Amino acid sequence: METVFSIQAVSKVYPMGAVSVRALHDVSLEFAAGEFVVLLGASGSGKSTLLNLLGGLDTPTSGAINYRDHRLSTAAERELTRFRREHVGFVFQFYNLIPGLTARENVALVTDIAERPLDPDEALRMVGIGALADHFPSQMSGGEQQRVAIARAVAKRPDVLLCDEPTGALDFQTGRLVLEVLEHVNRSFGSLTIVVTHNAVIGDMADRVVRMSSGTILEERRNASRATAQALTW
Repeated sequence: METVFSIQAVSKVYPMGAVSVRALHDVSLEFAAGEFVVLLGASGSGKSTLLNLLGGLDTPTSGAINYRDHRLSTAAERELTRFRREHVGFVFQFYNLIPGLTARENVALVTDIAERPLDPDEALRMVGIGALADHFPSQMSGGEQQRVAIARAVAKRPDVLLCDEPTGALDFQTGRLVLEVLEHVNRSFGSLTIVVTHNAVIGDMADRVVRMSSGTILEERRNASRATAQALTW
């Protein structure tokens, strides 16, 4: 499979006054097109830091990050902005919807700047809430709002979908529905999908699980036969 990200000996250190906090230490990984990968670990393990580096939201202290044939780790802010706009969809724990806009209008914010976007209504139908296109966030449940956020992320047909604790603010049943949507998007678009979580059960739906602790990689595990979200045991 085509390599999308190549990470070589990446470390990230944050200065905190008189001390420095090492969030990542000497991490090397590759991610391939179409994969569904779970980054698994407790709070403080470095998984969100790694996701931010992959998304061009931050840069490493040392090491190299390549997106295909582009070096992200030394890219200027303008290049990173273009990378995020053209290639990456983000889904966060909190939905970041604009309260005064409908579901359709929230999705259209992305489609207005994308090169080959989905129609907002098509994106909403894809995540199972086409009937709520004219609803405002206050008129939707948490799971419905998260599905709007996913529709917004996938509406620009991203090569990469990065999800930081996408079910963290949801009850387990609603979270299961959201994971089903993410898997459906992954299968439909072939986007590299990386999900950050502390929930080990979510790893059952992934092609690969990368377990992290204290900023390092403890273990990589590939699933011989990928389970579907419907088969998850909660």
